[in-house]
Amino acid sequence: MAKWIIEDLEDGLRFQYKLDTILASKQSKFQQVDVCDTQAFGRILIIDGLIQSSQLDEFVYHESLVFPAMLAHKTGPKTVFIGGGGEGSTAREVLRFKCVEKCVMVDIDGDVVDFCKEHLPENKEAFADPRLELIIDDCKVQLEKSEIKYDVIIMDLDDPLEGGPCYWLYCKEFYEMCVSKLNPGGVLVTQSSGGGVKQHSAVMSPVYNTMKQVLPTTKAYCQAVYSFADEWSFVIGYKEGADSQLSPEEVDKRIAERVNGEPQFLDGESYTGLFCLSKAVRKTLNNETRVLSKDAPAVFLSHMTGVSTYTKDSTTTK
Repeated sequence: MAKWIIEDLEDGLRFQYKLDTILASKQSKFQQVDVCDTQAFGRILIIDGLIQSSQLDEFVYHESLVFPAMLAHKTGPKTVFIGGGGEGSTAREVLRFKCVEKCVMVDIDGDVVDFCKEHLPENKEAFADPRLELIIDDCKVQLEKSEIKYDVIIMDLDDPLEGGPCYWLYCKEFYEMCVSKLNPGGVLVTQSSGGGVKQHSAVMSPVYNTMKQVLPTTKAYCQAVYSFADEWSFVIGYKEGADSQLSPEEVDKRIAERVNGEPQFLDGESYTGLFCLSKAVRKTLNNETRVLSKDAPAVFLSHMTGVSTYTKDSTTTK
């Protein structure tokens, strides 16, 4: 008899995977947080009933989020702000860049950070890096009152769930504030939820059109993430002076010059592939008219409960 985790991805569609052990589980002030070991994905972080990260493929997501923005800075970013990113993997990838002098990471949920420090040993060095300043607070508040400006701002946020802490951070007002905190030639990037053929219009498309309103050049890109059961999307915006288009050769050159160690996923060829969107997705982006605001945000209408509710015994799978 086996235990299975079930994620209700949408009406009529479930995703389930075998559970070995629940290592930690807590309802924080903001969200349900679970750290589990699984047969399929290794150790996973689950927030509000959905996988946020797995040891199997978290490097695919985090390199896709971090590297395009860091490489787009013409001379190499020295100051980086991370909104969210409580598990520490985004900070880990940022701190691989030798040019980085200061990385400020602000996550609203200290329970997530504490869980990940204890149960995700691959990020131990990142949390101990003296260049990292970790703040437990609302990233909007911290960024607004910041006295310094940043070369790169990375938003590694939860999806905009109803009742969750992050839905306002996908809106035009927030992006305008972010741009005001960027240095000349700076870059802003955010995760923007599912980018596959069915889900890309929910968050990715309006986020892309919203960021277009505040930055001179904006692009959307996608990468399949196995543990997310979909392609995953990102939206990146460039101030004047940033390099919004790099050849594969230039990407490989900048990685060799700027990065400690070899990335597991991203190089010049895979970087190019990130921006090769399907015809259907490009059509949606071109036709998108929604501009997200605090009065009209993109919000998923369900807020799932934690892992204990979504496990069941299976008598057919051993």
